[in-house]
Amino acid sequence: MPTSLSDLKNAGSAGNGFSGIPEPGSVAEVLMFKKLQERFPLQFQNIFPDKLAPRTVVIIPSLTMDPEILAKVSGVNHYEERLLCMLMLLRMPRTHVIYVTSETIDPIIVDYYLHMLPGITGYHALRRLTLLSCHDSSSKPLTQKILERPRLINRIRDFIPPDHEAHMSCFNVTALERSLAVRLQIPIYGCDPDLFELGNKSNSRKIFKECGLLVPAGFEDLKSEDDIINALAELKKGNPVLRKAVLKINDGFSGDGNAVFYYKGIEESKNQKQWIRDHLKQQLKMVSEDLSYEMFLQKFFVMGGIAEEFIEGLRKESPSVQCRITPSGEIDIISTHDQELGGESGQVYIGAHFPASKEYSIELGILGKKVAASFEKKGVLGRFAIDFISVLEKDARPDDPVGRGWKHYAIEINLRKGGTTHPFMMLQFLTDGRYNPEEGLYYTSKGHLIRYYFCSDNLKSEKYIGLSPHDLIDIAMMNDLHYDGTSQEGVMFHLIGALSQFGKLGVVCIGSTPERAREYYAKIVTVLEKEC
Repeated sequence: MPTSLSDLKNAGSAGNGFSGIPEPGSVAEVLMFKKLQERFPLQFQNIFPDKLAPRTVVIIPSLTMDPEILAKVSGVNHYEERLLCMLMLLRMPRTHVIYVTSETIDPIIVDYYLHMLPGITGYHALRRLTLLSCHDSSSKPLTQKILERPRLINRIRDFIPPDHEAHMSCFNVTALERSLAVRLQIPIYGCDPDLFELGNKSNSRKIFKECGLLVPAGFEDLKSEDDIINALAELKKGNPVLRKAVLKINDGFSGDGNAVFYYKGIEESKNQKQWIRDHLKQQLKMVSEDLSYEMFLQKFFVMGGIAEEFIEGLRKESPSVQCRITPSGEIDIISTHDQELGGESGQVYIGAHFPASKEYSIELGILGKKVAASFEKKGVLGRFAIDFISVLEKDARPDDPVGRGWKHYAIEINLRKGGTTHPFMMLQFLTDGRYNPEEGLYYTSKGHLIRYYFCSDNLKSEKYIGLSPHDLIDIAMMNDLHYDGTSQEGVMFHLIGALSQFGKLGVVCIGSTPERAREYYAKIVTVLEKEC
């Protein structure tokens, strides 16, 4: 849990306008939440297919994770802007959107998204959009900030028209989001927080093995220094040529809860376990540069974690598959990506190509469906992604439809939205198309048009510091860096609010070929270098 629910008990008092609402974390609250969720399948069945149905979507883009780990992510509060792609829901003329953030979003950023709406004027969309802010720049999760502000919760409720069906859309769902849903008296399109632990690193490995997927050699449910040392020793014993192993905190984010252990020098020792004990601090390299050895171990011991071998290979890729389980129990393979990773030994998400390589994208969909089927039986709802490490052991045959020759190691499950969620949602909103998992291709609504993209949350440079959102929009317009609805190609920016202070920006580059998508990205980098 990112914070103690006991800190929020007073939010349920009658003095704050929540008479009859159970206390956060109580059994009564859990039961009330389950009753709210029981309403959602009917809403999904009756409202979602009807583009003219009156509805309100309350978007809570909170990264509800450990605040100390989140504080290490540069410009973390601006990551709440990644779900601004959901403003595209306003293309449905009777849909209202309530979007809550930690800090106020610059109006030009909102205008930048709204000008993409097909068939809807900005004026019409703005009448149905409510932007609310906590005015709180701390690293606490957004949902916690909202729960600490009962009057803000009342304002959210007041902005939901009485004749509208409403639901919450969140980045991830924890006990805090459950408390907020109960206070708002609306369901969440997401997984019950009682199932949240299914997506941690230890349980991911267990589910992969249960589904018959290949996993790296490793150990789950580690909680002490002795556990870590024993696991690292056993990994080396089982694979004497192993050069590196990875430690992962169960609830780490974007690789920042990972560390890489190097076995270099262990060959000279007669007692390998003692050597690991003596050299643990020296040989363990944290992925997050701001996370100390002591803090990493402290978080590891509190949350638990895993140790697994570092997969090597002459040709190695890091694909992922996004899945969705609907309220009616249907399983969708939404997308596949080839991720670009950086940081310590390639543990940090940098960007991604969509779709994943045609050599194995179909197979990824098949593997993802196995995990999704297992999750559906466990009651999981909503989006999640599965990350793999894929190694080519021999040349894949061109006529092989599922890329045999690739060995896919399932690495982890992200039981939430992630870094590849918002780029795909943007593509889908802009082109009204769908991914065909049986072909590994994405088709626009025009049927015959295939689209690809390259996306990144980490286009950054110290040279960009000082560029305001207004500057970026001006640069984009002057250099033809925008999305063209006629050709269904071009560029969309996100994380725009992080640019001035952190020199950091997100992009989605959509093209008719993978090469064209990458060319757009190269053009962005060239233009920004010139302008800065």
